[in-house]
Amino acid sequence: MHARMRDLKNNRFDERATTSLEAKKALLAKMKVKPTVTAPVAPDRAAQKAAELAELRAKREAERSEKRRIAAEAEARKAEIEAFDSETRELEMRAAQKAARDARYAARKQKRR
Repeated sequence: MHARMRDLKNNRFDERATTSLEAKKALLAKMKVKPTVTAPVAPDRAAQKAAELAELRAKREAERSEKRRIAAEAEARKAEIEAFDSETRELEMRAAQKAARDARYAARKQKRR
C-alpha cells in the first residue's frame, strides 16, 4: 500500500487524491472499533454473593430462633419446677401448722382429763 516517492511524482492529481483517500480509508479502518470477543455469560458475582449472604443470614436466624426456643422451654421448665417447689413448701408448711394445731388441741384435751 505504501507508494514510493517517484510513483507519486509521475502521477496526476486525481490519482494522488485517490491514493490519499484510500490511505485515509485504510487508517480509519485500522482505527475502527472491532467487535470484541464476549465471554460466555458468567454468573453475576454480586447476585451470587447476595444469595450466599441471604442463605447465611437465614441459617443464622434459624439457629438463633432454635436457641430462643430452647431457652424458652428451659425457662418454662424452671418456672414449673419453682411453682411445684413453692406448692410443696406451702403444703409442708400447712401440714406442719396443722400438726402444731393438733398438738395444741391434744395438749388441751390432756389438761382437761
